[in-house]
Amino acid sequence: MRKILFAIAAGMSLMAAGAALSQTPADKARVDAAKSVGVVGEQGDGYLGFVTTGGDASLKASVAAINTGRASVYAETAAKTGVTAEAAGQAAARQLYNRMPAGQWFKPIGGSWTRKS
Repeated sequence: MRKILFAIAAGMSLMAAGAALSQTPADKARVDAAKSVGVVGEQGDGYLGFVTTGGDASLKASVAAINTGRASVYAETAAKTGVTAEAAGQAAARQLYNRMPAGQWFKPIGGSWTRKS
C-alpha cells in the first residue's frame, strides 16, 4: 500500500512534468473539448477512452498521442517506485478522477461509463 501511495505522488509529479512533453497544446485542446461534450473520458487504468463511437481522425490521433505519453510516464513511475506500470496508471486514474469536473465521464476498471456528479 505504501508503494502505491508513493506511486500516486510520484506518478502525478511525473505526469505533470511529462504532460508538457508528451502532448501538444492542440492535442490537449481537442481532447478537453471532447471531454466536455462526453465523447472522451478518463478510464480506471489511467488512459483516455471513447465514451461514444465517433470522433474524427484528429481526435483519435490526439487521444492516442496522449495515451502514449501517459504510458511512458507510468513506465517511468514504475521503474522509480517498484510498482507495476498498471498500478501506476490506476493510481494516476484515481487522482485524475478526483480532479475532473462534474459532468465528465469515467470508466472504472471492469465497469461501465458513468458520469461524475
